[in-house]
Amino acid sequence: MFWKSVRCDDKEKMIYSAIQKKDENYQDVDIEVKFDVGDLRRVLELGDSDDDPTIVPERLCKGLWFKMGFTGHVKGKYLKSMFSRPYKFLVHCVLHALSYRKGAYDEPSDYIMNIITYLVLNRPYNISQVLFDHMVDNIRGEKYIMYPRFIHMMIDDQVTNIP
Repeated sequence: MFWKSVRCDDKEKMIYSAIQKKDENYQDVDIEVKFDVGDLRRVLELGDSDDDPTIVPERLCKGLWFKMGFTGHVKGKYLKSMFSRPYKFLVHCVLHALSYRKGAYDEPSDYIMNIITYLVLNRPYNISQVLFDHMVDNIRGEKYIMYPRFIHMMIDDQVTNIP
């Protein structure tokens, strides 16, 4: 029900949706769920802040990729198969955990490479804002189920006694 009724308010920078819950008389009741970047950050305990960057300088990214054993051409596609074995596994894990794609798991997008860059460098990164922005993009698009565990945690934070 969450993705069927979801909407985004650009002015307030909030995501709104409704879920159904049974009341004490076992009747279906609609309950509104709403959250913003701050709620996402708090519930997922990501430890980032609004002051952290969301974009990595391209020069820093590409320099790090070569240190990670990247063997491809810098102007071409970035395929995870072109990284050294340990970093190939890291790229694979981040792609499957945080990618908003339905497929093409061999080619990390720019935002995934930004996340990996900041993870490897152990620098602060505003991942909450990135996840929230992709959720908003999904709402405006075809609305496929995205980040289901994150959505479940947001609902659990606001609504009690869901079976």
